[in-house]
Amino acid sequence: MRLLLRSSLWYTSAFLGSHTAFKSELVTQAITSYLIKTMHYQTEERGRPNSSDYRIYFKTSDGKYISPFHDIPLIADGDQENDVPSKKLKKNDNEVLYNMIVEVPRWSNAKMEIATKEPLNPIKQDMKKGKLRYVANVFPHKGYIWNYGALPQTWEDPNHTDKDTKCCGDNDPIDVCEIGTLVCSPGQVIQVKVLGVLAMIDEGETDWKLIAINADDPEAPSLNSIEDVRKSRSGHLEATVDWFKKYKVPDGKPENQFAFNGQFKDKDFAMEVIKSTHEHWRALVQKQTNGGEIDCKNVSVCESPFKFTGEDACNVVKSAPAGGEALPVPPEGMYQVTDLLDNETHFSHMIELTRNKKYIYSYYMCIYYVPFFNVTLISTIVCYSGQVAFPFQVILD
Repeated sequence: MRLLLRSSLWYTSAFLGSHTAFKSELVTQAITSYLIKTMHYQTEERGRPNSSDYRIYFKTSDGKYISPFHDIPLIADGDQENDVPSKKLKKNDNEVLYNMIVEVPRWSNAKMEIATKEPLNPIKQDMKKGKLRYVANVFPHKGYIWNYGALPQTWEDPNHTDKDTKCCGDNDPIDVCEIGTLVCSPGQVIQVKVLGVLAMIDEGETDWKLIAINADDPEAPSLNSIEDVRKSRSGHLEATVDWFKKYKVPDGKPENQFAFNGQFKDKDFAMEVIKSTHEHWRALVQKQTNGGEIDCKNVSVCESPFKFTGEDACNVVKSAPAGGEALPVPPEGMYQVTDLLDNETHFSHMIELTRNKKYIYSYYMCIYYVPFFNVTLISTIVCYSGQVAFPFQVILD
């Protein structure tokens, strides 16, 4: 809970941070009060941020520890018996809202993810070759360009070959790119409308990328299909394909490929993908398929042989390292953000921009990798209402 509140406040105050008028205790209390009232789930930090033992565990509103992978319902706010969504939940599929677990906030670089192979499946930072993993800035993108996360109670079965992509699943919950204007926090659970889906092929595995929007976003009522996104967000879908194609290139890997020639499939197709991955998850937690190293412990799924008690769940969290102050960001992550909000000159420039643009979230100096020219670029950028502007750029030697 403490982490979720602090992270939400940080992102809320990113634009306001350098003005003392906005630092009053009254404003902080008001925001905190609002967040508490609107949260369905709480989170608890263990370990130290920016370390390999850092974890975000999940709890219900009454403090019971749960697995976000297995215990949070797929469909939001409906009559659901644990793992089985009610067919009478909504009038039609167009009105169905899904729970999304946010792993990575927009504009950030740390590759946070649900730990599918650990008890209670907390969120942790991915590691590679013994080091914390960060996603590079690949020009012109700053970190993740959407709030990135997953749908609970879904699983892309590595033993199942998809009839359309002809590739097996990637052994993870299905991924979600939330394209709204609000910046979320790691561990936040939001309700989303699904608009379409992209089929990425990652090293021979099917890795579906759902396109969705937060149901609480101001633009949610006007976005109901992938075509709505194409019409109202010019270039956004193309940027999404470009990001997924190139984000591993700085690590020395080839560009990712896509099924359907990189074209997005519509909402109806996306719904079928969700239903399929939900059925695969249900077979997983009922031990009807081989889940390998996936940890299926849960506290609420009916007829699951992996079900365990609240006391067992509590012991899992207690056995994790105690929380503490964040460690310094390691060298491989240093490029991610240098915040310039305290510079009054830059802040004045921001104020000038707000007269002509929508609300600005944050102002950063970032280092970019430009694959085509194989050069590095340093750029001051302004992030506003889900878009990015580049006031100036300098190529580094």
